Amino acid sequence: MFGVIGIVVILVMVFGGFIMHGGHMEPILEALPFEMIMIGGAAVGAFLVSNDLAAVKHTAKDVGKVFKGPKWKPGDYRDLLCLLFELIRVARDNPVALEEHIESPDGSSIFGKYPKIQHDHETVDLIADTMRAASMNYDDPHQVEEVLDKRVEAALNHALHSSHALQSMADALPALGIVAAVLGVIKTMGSLDQPPEILGAMIGSALVGTFLGVFLAYGIMGPFAARVKTVVEDDGHFYQLVREVLVANLHRHPPNICIEVGRQNTPHHVRPSFSELEESLRALKQEAA
Repeated sequence: MFGVIGIVVILVMVFGGFIMHGGHMEPILEALPFEMIMIGGAAVGAFLVSNDLAAVKHTAKDVGKVFKGPKWKPGDYRDLLCLLFELIRVARDNPVALEEHIESPDGSSIFGKYPKIQHDHETVDLIADTMRAASMNYDDPHQVEEVLDKRVEAALNHALHSSHALQSMADALPALGIVAAVLGVIKTMGSLDQPPEILGAMIGSALVGTFLGVFLAYGIMGPFAARVKTVVEDDGHFYQLVREVLVANLHRHPPNICIEVGRQNTPHHVRPSFSELEESLRALKQEAA
């Protein structure tokens, strides 16, 4: 929602101010299609040259994050803590029973209570692989913590690729705008025998290219790249939460303490309150009794 509002504000302030100052939109609108073909087409072409098909699809999908915001909401963090609590409790009480949940998460009755998490392969694999390794006696907290750090960092770097790709496009757009403007000047230089009013219109049309390149770079594409980066980093806290709880579990803290460690390491804006989480955990205990 805020993404749409931001774009509207940018357009209204820039073009509204231009009109209020006595400018006319006709020259811009007349030149806009041709300038967009040159600048936008060149930017898209450069983007395709510098990225493979998977990265192109990834970036196109991530553009939606500008408007949708983070994938993981406050309720999802509460659900994740409840899921981890149940898995840790099973691992402590009956390690053999844990196997069916970590080997087949799609058919697990525990994972099935939280379908949004169950369908996120990164989260499920992170939990299952770590708990499986612990069941095979790879349970040194410091070694596992190092492995988890590298894995979470690698996942974050991969997720940030779309932001870097968009920022690269933003960096290139002003130069592509100059290219379009130079082509417009070349066209104008070939028509010096025309009356001043025609030359003025041609020069104005050429300058639209410079304006459009800078406007798209700093008014649209740059903010898009920054927003995607913010959303990706925000979603990264979800995987950090898994890390905190599972490492605390390897230190053999009681399940409630493991969950509290995770809760306190959750960013404030998505952190469930102590009473809210305690109520959810109490319901799980009553259900299991």
